[in-house]
Amino acid sequence: MSKERYQLHPIAAVVNFIKGLKDLIFPFIIIFVANGFQGGSASPGHWTSYIPYIIGTVILAFVLISGIIKWKRFVYWFNEDELCIEYGLFVKKKRYIPFERIQSLNYTEGLLHRPFKLVKITIETAGSGASTEAEAELIAITRDAAKQIETEIASAQKRKSLKTSDIAAIDEHTVEEQIKSIPIFRMTMKDLLILATTSGGIGVVLSGLVVFLTQFSELIPYEQIYDEVVVFLKFGFFLVVITIFAFVLVGWIISVILTTLNYYQFTIVQEEDQIVLTRGLLEKKKVTIPISRVQGIRIIESPFRQMFGYCTVIVESAGGSMEDQDKKIRLFPLIKKKKIKEPLNKLFSDFDFEPKWTTAPKNAKPFYYRLDFLWVIPVMVGVSYFYYPYGLLSMLLIPIILLLGLWQHGAAGLALTRNQLSIRYRGINKYTFFIEKKRMQSLEMKQSPFQKRKALASIETTIKSGILGATVKVEHLKEEDIEAVMTWYEPIKITTEKGHPE
Repeated sequence: MSKERYQLHPIAAVVNFIKGLKDLIFPFIIIFVANGFQGGSASPGHWTSYIPYIIGTVILAFVLISGIIKWKRFVYWFNEDELCIEYGLFVKKKRYIPFERIQSLNYTEGLLHRPFKLVKITIETAGSGASTEAEAELIAITRDAAKQIETEIASAQKRKSLKTSDIAAIDEHTVEEQIKSIPIFRMTMKDLLILATTSGGIGVVLSGLVVFLTQFSELIPYEQIYDEVVVFLKFGFFLVVITIFAFVLVGWIISVILTTLNYYQFTIVQEEDQIVLTRGLLEKKKVTIPISRVQGIRIIESPFRQMFGYCTVIVESAGGSMEDQDKKIRLFPLIKKKKIKEPLNKLFSDFDFEPKWTTAPKNAKPFYYRLDFLWVIPVMVGVSYFYYPYGLLSMLLIPIILLLGLWQHGAAGLALTRNQLSIRYRGINKYTFFIEKKRMQSLEMKQSPFQKRKALASIETTIKSGILGATVKVEHLKEEDIEAVMTWYEPIKITTEKGHPE
């Protein structure tokens, strides 16, 4: 192993500076905008009127200098079978990461990286899930340096798997040749456009706008805006509807653009025991998923996409930092359901994606809509009384709830194989989970007095996913079917020669 120390690319100083500026955006806006770009009560031209600008300049200079120092102080090197990192602005820190603990290397190429052929590497280890941050992050290194880290990790893992007598025969070129990339999936432009137009990202755009506005709630003249809205409403209902529609349309267009940029050229390849996802136009990302960390596979079908035979496939991955939003990773953001069997079988040969389903019995149908009626009926009565006769339209909720309940009843089911539990249910979207027995953290059977009268019960299981885990539940199935699952999950008792369990 080389003990030569390596530095980040100088562009890392610029990235650090921009990160510092992001934290100062809101304070700067409040200081300058709230004061109308004036120096407070001092008369114009007096030196005290320039105090905010002097303070701002000093802060910007400090952020720039700290970014440069962070870059200069950050070094890494390889020592035996571990990656060593030394960093710190005021206090020097060292971190040693054994190669055997490194689970994945995630790559990001931002706008500042791509012109210089650089990447940002996020290092995830088996223990990353215990903290809110990734194990380590190399903000800007060359692609050759990133390849060197991959080679060092692969060499260390290969040495560990071989006998001592064979270690001398391993070199970097041999390791590189042994890593093969198997293409699994590439999203077409047609599917990308369908994904973008049906992603529902408008909710994210609108919520982001609300969060942004809350930062300036003290500066927004609500009374003046309210008066303007009242005047605007006088122009008529039709104009108001047109304005709302235009606002929603703009939000939808923004969400389509963001989704398209985010998932542009989405590809999946398999490299030995890892799944590698690549996507993005302006910011290119490469996410590595060790197959050994996959805890379960989830298929989601929204009503609109289900009409056209599309679905989304998500893998539940163990560990990961809270800041990483890809722990519930969209393995296939959008794919025809009839085409998912082949790529999934290539990646997860131990799973059965066409199990024999046991569905909910007929006597369970009322359980899927009975509780909804308890809160809907008082609402319908109140609306019908106070807004008669138009309030009678609320009666349309009855067939809607009834049809939704029957729809949910038809989707509920489970399937049991030797080493796998499959669960299927519906809220509005249809969810199908495939979970290996060894990945299940817990399994619980629940039964209310009403269910007991009908010989029904519910089942719930938890798997490790991200920080908090993922819980899967299907309700109102036959009691005997769920008891069979509970028996299947019980650990096998090993008896001794005398017949006593160990």
